[in-house]
Amino acid sequence: MTEDTASTETSRRTRRRAVRPPGPAGGATADTLKVEAPAPIKVKLPRPAGPPPRRQPNRGRVAAVFLPVAAAAVAVLIGLSVWLVVQQREVTAAQDRDQRFVDTAAQMVVNMFSYDQDTIDQSVERFVESTSGPLRAMMTEGNNTENLKMLFRDTNASAEAVINGAALEEVDEVANNAAVLVSARVTVTDLDGNNQPSQPYRLRVIVHEDDNGHMTGYDLKYPDGGN
Repeated sequence: MTEDTASTETSRRTRRRAVRPPGPAGGATADTLKVEAPAPIKVKLPRPAGPPPRRQPNRGRVAAVFLPVAAAAVAVLIGLSVWLVVQQREVTAAQDRDQRFVDTAAQMVVNMFSYDQDTIDQSVERFVESTSGPLRAMMTEGNNTENLKMLFRDTNASAEAVINGAALEEVDEVANNAAVLVSARVTVTDLDGNNQPSQPYRLRVIVHEDDNGHMTGYDLKYPDGGN
């Protein structure tokens, strides 16, 4: 009788546990269970790295390198400028010298062919004084100067030479002589004022430059085909 009673109690306890509703203790139901979402985690990202700090230049070293280079450049520019100035002066001096050769030859031809009855002596002396070398020797030999004066007086006229053109032909730097071609026309006017037909002349005048830079007519030639 006692064993049956114990068996019956055990069965009740077992059945009671079997019918207990599942779920959390304390009478909470599934409808009232709230699960809160976890709070977002704020992750602080590292700030992107910027460029490294600029390195300060070594001013002393830069100056030590720059100053000599700048000084050399300035020296080169100054030297080039001086060279250009010297070259320009040499070119200008050469051009001036060539022009003086041409002007001397042209003036000598004018002096040789131009005269006036009232000033024949002065005209002939001026021409002789503008000569040197073989030409002067020829003009001063014997009575050639006086004979030229007499020839001009016998014409009973005056003459005027006009230069049509003059050009430098060549320069002899050893002898300091230059050949100049001169083209001229000479018009003779009698005492009554009548002009004779002008005569063309083509001459090669040799001009000499002495050590002082003074130029004179050194020699006189008539080119082939000249009058």
